[in-house]
Amino acid sequence: MRAAVLHETGQDKLEVLDDVEALGFGPGKVRIRVRATGLCHSDVSAMSGVLPQPAPFVPGHEGAGEIIEVGEGVRGLAPGDRALICWLPACGTCPACERGETHLCLAGFLNAGTPNFRRPGGDVFGFAGTGTFTEEVVVDAGCAVPIPDDVPFDVAALIGCGVTTGLGAAINTADVAAGSSVAVIGCGGVGVSAIQGARLKGAAQIVADDPVAARREAALGFGATEAVAPEELTDAKQRITGGEGFDYVFEVVGRSATARTAYEATRRGGTLCVVGAGAMDDHLRLNMFELFFDEKRILPSLYGGGDVLRSYERAIALWRAGRIDLERMITHRVRLGEINEALEQMRTGTALRTCIEI
Repeated sequence: MRAAVLHETGQDKLEVLDDVEALGFGPGKVRIRVRATGLCHSDVSAMSGVLPQPAPFVPGHEGAGEIIEVGEGVRGLAPGDRALICWLPACGTCPACERGETHLCLAGFLNAGTPNFRRPGGDVFGFAGTGTFTEEVVVDAGCAVPIPDDVPFDVAALIGCGVTTGLGAAINTADVAAGSSVAVIGCGGVGVSAIQGARLKGAAQIVADDPVAARREAALGFGATEAVAPEELTDAKQRITGGEGFDYVFEVVGRSATARTAYEATRRGGTLCVVGAGAMDDHLRLNMFELFFDEKRILPSLYGGGDVLRSYERAIALWRAGRIDLERMITHRVRLGEINEALEQMRTGTALRTCIEI
């Protein structure tokens, strides 16, 4: 079986190998033939060590495909079913799940410490307990979410992470108010999804902030009313809000420097929504006086901040109704053997989202 493997954390390229075997099939498990997977910035962050992940590992967590085998005890799934892969399944019984905060369930994270694959040299992990840069993957039944026949695999893959994360940040976590002003810092796939979410919620002004001109141009096509380079954000804040600051600012980069910029761009009493996944040793500095005096709400948003299964259903319904555009988010397509080209597209910002067709 073919899979793209990172041998050591810190390497910037993957090796596509033919000697990888999916592990763990048995009771409560399903085997999925991956058909499409998106390249998310979190994959690159795991490769560089920003996000913790044992190595060697197969990156990828934003995927969809066909179920080819189900283990004993699995209900509601059968070979031939089409499914997207949920990298953060809810166990349904932990305190977070019982509170209705299923996106905070830790069961999925615990899977990341168990090898998903094997090759002659030893065990190989799957990123975030999945690992979708491969032809086949074995996951817990809760990770396989059935999708309707009219949803293409590439669209379903996007819903599996980036779209759910960005839409949910605007709709669930921040709950953007109609008529408000919004700024989104970082306009890749997740940032553009946050822009679409803010548009759906009725924001009057949506400023897209990104250093890459192509991404700024793309953001305008997804609902941004203005697109600026980072050095132009202060001017946009002055023109649009009279210097007061935006009602909502979304940080979708995952760095303390941009989070600090986002804080300063937020009005007093406004909301800073932190969406980007950053490093454990990258600290955001706030002084206690400004924290008290400005009364700005700082809201982290993990995976869209809501029940992921309902979020998937909502995204599909909005896509069917033409309220969100998912196909145009895929600006590049590659085959698995071209995965390093996709990584370069991600790092240079030339791609909004790259779909790896397997």
